[in-house]
Amino acid sequence: MRAPANLKIAILAGGMGSRPAEETELKLKPMVEIGGRPILWHILKHYASYGHREFFIALGYKGDEIKRYFLDRARLSGDMALRAARGELQRCGGVTEDWTLHLIDTGRDTTTGGRVKRLEADLRGQTFMVTYGDGVADVDSHALLDFHKHAGCLATVTAVRPPARFGGLIFDGDRVAKFSEKAQSGEGWIHGGYLVFEPELFD
Repeated sequence: MRAPANLKIAILAGGMGSRPAEETELKLKPMVEIGGRPILWHILKHYASYGHREFFIALGYKGDEIKRYFLDRARLSGDMALRAARGELQRCGGVTEDWTLHLIDTGRDTTTGGRVKRLEADLRGQTFMVTYGDGVADVDSHALLDFHKHAGCLATVTAVRPPARFGGLIFDGDRVAKFSEKAQSGEGWIHGGYLVFEPELFD
């Protein structure tokens, strides 16, 4: 089964959060850059690689930063020729992403579930996906949807094993014999941040 082309994706990008503190004291977490693009852009690009094109971004804390980024990206990317005396602007090239972004203010202090609830009018009526706006993962959205449909569940959540935080040292007496690479943690699973819901969730 392949995901329908019109599957709607909700991105939760309104929370204040607390990690990573150093960067997000100045910048909203979804807008922290990786390779010159915000985390949020990478999430949208990942979903788009599976054919998804319509996104409902739940805004809250510093939501104007997200609006401004995408508005400026749409208006200012590419080459421009400005005829100043006439006030005429000719654009060439620019943004190539064929996305529809619904940037929806869901309240500064709204909880996670509350943000999804405030998107109900847009998401009700079909299966939809939800993810957080501050975490990129290599999740196959088609496989996730297939699993969800086969299981016949109201809700499906991804689970991942967290990587170990530190590499190790192996000693020979009081000398370092070698370094061991960080291994994946063998303890427990954590929420991977990619979810699928049936519209009955709202009931």
